[in-house]
Amino acid sequence: MFTSNARFLDKHHLMLPKLKRIRFQGSRKILDRLFAMKEVRIGTITIMKDSRHRYFASFQLGSDEPFVKTCPKTNTEIGIDLNIENFYADSNGEIVSNPRYYRRQKRRLANAQRKLSRRIVRAKKEHRPLREAKNVEKQRLLVARLTAQVMQRRRDFLHRTSATLIKNHDLVAAEELRSRNLLKNHALAMSIQDNGWRMFLSMLTYKAALYGKNFVTVDPRNTTQTCHACGHIMSGKEKLTLKDREWICPKCGIHHIRDVNAAKNILARAKAKLVSMH
Repeated sequence: MFTSNARFLDKHHLMLPKLKRIRFQGSRKILDRLFAMKEVRIGTITIMKDSRHRYFASFQLGSDEPFVKTCPKTNTEIGIDLNIENFYADSNGEIVSNPRYYRRQKRRLANAQRKLSRRIVRAKKEHRPLREAKNVEKQRLLVARLTAQVMQRRRDFLHRTSATLIKNHDLVAAEELRSRNLLKNHALAMSIQDNGWRMFLSMLTYKAALYGKNFVTVDPRNTTQTCHACGHIMSGKEKLTLKDREWICPKCGIHHIRDVNAAKNILARAKAKLVSMH
């Protein structure tokens, strides 16, 4: 039962105060869950239109029942190191590669954008309003579709990856994001933006709260340069560069894979942070 002037009439129709009865499509799994609940309160509703002329409705919902079930405890913890070489490496030694959705589409998207620019210039020379130039609108929709594909594929990957981490671990630790400083390096800017790190950390944050797990971010300072076994910090002439993917600690002699070692340090700092908070 939905309590509000706005309400779901069934799983395909929605009643809105000003727009009245409209038809919609949505996730069957989510809708089945909503209709199985005793009472759902609908708060703010936001209607959005994207560049492809598609409409989306975003709901603020409330209920005395939980919308999802709390995941069982797994008694496992994991640290992840986000990096340019791959998407992330974890403290268990696993490395998740970066799908690089934008780079895959980059050439096709650039060609489509150049074609759109030429059609806009031609329409202006012929003194035709852009809204009435069918070729311009057709090409603009193609550019919008290609851009949306990149965003949708990246978002789907981030959702699946973040959900897997949260559901399978009681504690997930990551570094505090400082991508604004990294973006100043133009050689790395495209790779950083293609990763979607900020969105990924945001997903980990709300999913941890949703499923009753812990997600902690820590200061990344020296996590790469510190040996997780003995605590030795590489400095001066020893300091690692981005090219150094593996190294041996000069103090204890342990061989490290750069990103896995950083992930272990991140996990250790997160556990210490949790202890100090309690």
